[in-house]
Amino acid sequence: MFSHRTLTLLGTVALVLLAACAPAPVPTVAPTAAPQAGTTPTLAPTGAGMLRIGVLPITDVVPFYVALEQDYFKKQGLNVELVPASSAAERDQMMATQQIDGQLNDLVSTVLFNAQTPKIKIVRTARTAFPNAAEYWILTPKDSSIKTAQDLKGKEIAISQNSVIEYVTQRLLEKEGLAAADIKTTNVPSIPTRLQLLTQNQVAAATLPDPLASLAILQGARIVVDDTKYPEYSMSVISFRADIVTQRAGDIRKFLAAYDQAIQDIRAKPDQFRNTLIDKGRVPDQLKDRYQFPPFPDPSIPSKAQWDDVVKWATERKLISAPVTFESSVESGFIK
Repeated sequence: MFSHRTLTLLGTVALVLLAACAPAPVPTVAPTAAPQAGTTPTLAPTGAGMLRIGVLPITDVVPFYVALEQDYFKKQGLNVELVPASSAAERDQMMATQQIDGQLNDLVSTVLFNAQTPKIKIVRTARTAFPNAAEYWILTPKDSSIKTAQDLKGKEIAISQNSVIEYVTQRLLEKEGLAAADIKTTNVPSIPTRLQLLTQNQVAAATLPDPLASLAILQGARIVVDDTKYPEYSMSVISFRADIVTQRAGDIRKFLAAYDQAIQDIRAKPDQFRNTLIDKGRVPDQLKDRYQFPPFPDPSIPSKAQWDDVVKWATERKLISAPVTFESSVESGFIK
């Protein structure tokens, strides 16, 4: 374990890193109390033809910004406002208080959000791991003697607890032959702090998403395993409030049509939107000349098997007291 003094120092370093690259999402249970004054902006409810979308400063949301810049939402007759959130907790708070209509999140956060009653529904997969493009990496320091997943048995891995990071970490290592009891983790919610602990050899390993995973690898970190081998465990999704799905399905279809057009543009002309990728994806300066667009999937939704596995994991960890059904949380009607 690392000392309080070390954490304090690294926390200061993390603040500096955050100026260049804000954290990727760390899903949390939806807040049960009203937000404190000044913690989130107060936004009036939207009406027909307008959608307010919560976005995090990560590469997954870049197609939203491309669609906005290219006026694809306007061409669909929509007024779309992208509402930046600095963390998944802030995003979830805005969703819980109905200040946003939709968001980019993941399966774990959806399960936790819907633990008591269905509040949000997934309408589309946003990102997923591909055979040649990982979403999450389990990395070790560059001078580490750890070479394989088996070498991580009983070793301390920095993760974000009760999140997709923890879920992916456990599933990847289990696939590599470790038992759940062999996997030891320490909770480090801040991704920049996790990166710093890794580079300073303060933990045996850390699970990181892009773009900071790519930065760590550039700086010499070694890959133990990533989700290119097991892509079924990694994805981000687009979800909307359940009442929006029920009452304004037409607006969601228009939103997704504009989103799909942006994906096609990125595939056809990635260089045209490179500045948007660097800016909105918060790509660190060291990576600006080499970082490329990740591949985005064709229109799809998570499978029931993927959903059920996350529910099983959350149940085993006692994060939920009863199963959350696939049908209550995933809407298939928006896939052509």
